[in-house]
Amino acid sequence: MQPPKHVGPLVLLRDLILFHIKLLLDGIKGFCMFWFSIGAVLADLFLLDRSQRGRYFYAVLRMGERFDLWLNLYSPTRRAEENSDGLFGESRAGDHTFVGRMEELVRRGPEPVATSSAR
Repeated sequence: MQPPKHVGPLVLLRDLILFHIKLLLDGIKGFCMFWFSIGAVLADLFLLDRSQRGRYFYAVLRMGERFDLWLNLYSPTRRAEENSDGLFGESRAGDHTFVGRMEELVRRGPEPVATSSAR
């Protein structure tokens, strides 16, 4: 049995900064989605005919969902405390998520893809 890995103080501080940036982005998204959704419904009601009603509103909802998937607010935290690299240890550099992109910037490139011959 392997001893549990501990997160170092610099990794913990880096993860705190990343988490706060993600929370800030999520808050901005919430504020924007509030107003975009109202504008979209007004546009749906007054600019579109009945057959197209909802087009703008549901497009705004899809945009919010794509942003949530990219931001991926809590998913990397599932086992981060057990990984000496914290949030970066639970994501892959270069993934199409916020943490994946930040990791790619810090590591200066995506993680290499494991090949069967490297095993």
